[in-house]
Amino acid sequence: MKKLVILGAGSAGTMMANHLAKTLPKSDWAITIIDQYENHYYQPGFLFIPFGTYKEKDVVKPKRKFIPKSVEFILAQVSKIMPEKNMLELKGGQTINYDILVLATGTKIDPSELPGAQEGWHKDIFDFYTLEGAVALHQRLQSWKGGKLVVHIQEMPIKCPVAPLEFSFLMDSWLRKKGLRDQTELIYVTPLSGAFTKPTCSVALTHLLTEKDIKLVPDFGTERVDSTAKKLHSFDEIEVPYDLLVTIPTNKGDEVIGRSGLGDDLNFIPTNKHTLQSNAFPNIFALGDATNVPASKAGSVAHFQAEILTENILHFIKGQPLKPDFDGHANCFIESGNGKALLIDFNYTTEPGFGTFPFPALGPMQLLKETRLNHWGKLMFKWIYWYMLLKARPIPFITAKMSLMGKKTAKEAKK
Repeated sequence: MKKLVILGAGSAGTMMANHLAKTLPKSDWAITIIDQYENHYYQPGFLFIPFGTYKEKDVVKPKRKFIPKSVEFILAQVSKIMPEKNMLELKGGQTINYDILVLATGTKIDPSELPGAQEGWHKDIFDFYTLEGAVALHQRLQSWKGGKLVVHIQEMPIKCPVAPLEFSFLMDSWLRKKGLRDQTELIYVTPLSGAFTKPTCSVALTHLLTEKDIKLVPDFGTERVDSTAKKLHSFDEIEVPYDLLVTIPTNKGDEVIGRSGLGDDLNFIPTNKHTLQSNAFPNIFALGDATNVPASKAGSVAHFQAEILTENILHFIKGQPLKPDFDGHANCFIESGNGKALLIDFNYTTEPGFGTFPFPALGPMQLLKETRLNHWGKLMFKWIYWYMLLKARPIPFITAKMSLMGKKTAKEAKK
């Protein structure tokens, strides 16, 4: 019997396990998924924890609950991947052979990449990209009375590129409800030249920053943070003082990718952006946040990739050419505060535009427009994530390849 091994039981790995368990003949293939952690986290929910909307119990469930019974789950840390031998080595020395390897090892923040941050970590410097950070930030905000609150991105790429903006908008809304907005200066510091990577969307989001009186500091190349003087320093000698710093440090792929020589400088896996096959080894595939493909590191992307990668693994097994079907499709809700949100839908070649989603003309969701329905869609996504996405159940009318029906570019919308 042949063996397919999935490394990583987060969003992407769990989706793949469910897709493949339904697809591969059980008489020919054994599927194993390996992860060192027992709990699965609904990471989009971390955004809401600092404001008290979600609690820890809302975002944590056991991984075993979402892994098919026919898939072997090994709770262990992988020390090294040895692709020349088609073998993994677990911590402790045990080895596991594979015929096909799927890498879904994700990404995580690395505060050590931000010089000076360690001295103030979870004191006056916080993150919300980890459960611990989000909970600690919630506790810190309970004593906030005002001052300079800085939201900072060290460098791109990052997981969920719109999350820092969402946090800023929600922070503005939370401060107003608490009567603290006049006492707080909100500052958004980014290495980008605007609010977002996509120009049309960046214009809309920059407008929101201005409307909410959130100061934008663009093109900021972070050199270090002085946690004693409470200042961010750039390489071109710009200083941004803070009383509370909410930072997104450098995002990096899993250390096992680096140890195994399979990653780039940030431990992301060089991957064909259309087929999701490793550039180095034909029987290794990668998806989700672990890859270096120029798509957003977001749950919707992993969902679309999982559908296409399942088909390509079947083609690989049959000795057929892989289909270059992944187009970089991503969609996500962007919380804008005050019970509203935007929705964007885009891919490698098409920017977020205007229109309706998922049905042309009918919607009901509006693209690149603040609505209450989009906000409720964002909150409803938690249920969809736990009970549909992870289980690889089809979501009606939402396709892996982006549809252009019902959508208009910024230029077309002005006509």
